[in-house]
Amino acid sequence: MSDALTMLRRDLLHNRRNPSTMFGALIAPIMMLLMFVYFFGGATRLGTSAYLDYVVPGVLVLSIGYSVGQTALAVATDMNEGIINRFRTMGISRAAVLTGRVLGTVLRTLLCVAIILAVTVLMGFRPHATPLGWLTVAGTVALATFATAWLTTALGLSARTIVAASYASLPVTLLPILSSAFSPTASMPDGLRAFTEHQPYTPIIETLRGALTGGPLDEHLLPAVAWCAGMAVIGYLWSRARFTRPPTPR
Repeated sequence: MSDALTMLRRDLLHNRRNPSTMFGALIAPIMMLLMFVYFFGGATRLGTSAYLDYVVPGVLVLSIGYSVGQTALAVATDMNEGIINRFRTMGISRAAVLTGRVLGTVLRTLLCVAIILAVTVLMGFRPHATPLGWLTVAGTVALATFATAWLTTALGLSARTIVAASYASLPVTLLPILSSAFSPTASMPDGLRAFTEHQPYTPIIETLRGALTGGPLDEHLLPAVAWCAGMAVIGYLWSRARFTRPPTPR
């Protein structure tokens, strides 16, 4: 744990010295929020105001995707610059090197989500979350970020170049768009509907939607937790396996 906290401090220092890391997780989701609400919201049967209430949870999850995409790039950069190989030779926990990076991603994402929520309030969004609902929102965002950050860490460790890492993380970054983020699944064609209803981000988004609006959580909370747990385990084991392999020429 001490080693992990040291690596977390390293990651936070990198974030402070490179604020563009946060901009990537903020600008794209906010731009999509403005575009969908003001360009397309009026064309929906909900209207602009109600559509804003609908898309906010999806935009929050979209910001998670962009944030963890930065993690893949950071890990790939460490690999190509040789610092990971140096960490392998030091008397520190190998898991701590990756855990610190993932924890830094979780903290950065929580801050980005808070900023985006503030923007949505300025746009007219009025959440009806209870105190338990707000805890559910924070916990769901943290858990989803933790899980997907491990996946993108594995992708960054597997990529041979920084450019390859940016493309490798695209499925994780863009998958929230192919969910119930911007449109109800009931309005989709059968094939697309089946996919969106059974992919990881839909129950996560619906959990956030229920928590923010004061609606029921029972139907989606357990699937969301199960998906996050599964992704976290797979991502952690994959990352650890890639990290402990002998270094290869890059």
